[in-house]
Amino acid sequence: MTYVVTEQCIRCKYMDCVSVCPVDCFYAGETMLVIHPDECIDCGVCEPECPADAIRPDTDPSVQDWLALNAAYAAQWPNITEKGEPPADADDWKGKPGKRDLLTDTPAA
Repeated sequence: MTYVVTEQCIRCKYMDCVSVCPVDCFYAGETMLVIHPDECIDCGVCEPECPADAIRPDTDPSVQDWLALNAAYAAQWPNITEKGEPPADADDWKGKPGKRDLLTDTPAA
């Protein structure tokens, strides 16, 4: 089992999850983070830390598309091991539905 970052992270990207991850399995894109499914140890400490409620276990049937997306982008984006600054407008995007079209495949700078 692994944990999966979902649509709610897009444009929020708070990164609280990164600071508690014991195995550094988060990878950063321009508009969201992802979890590398082969590196996640299923400890679950990241899930309650996410202010956007964007992290779910892969046993949740609604995250299957996001699991594949996490795996693909984790192979392309840089690993992130420390919490950074979220976007200035993160709170404006928190909880908004329909953000998938705002996802870019661009790695974090």
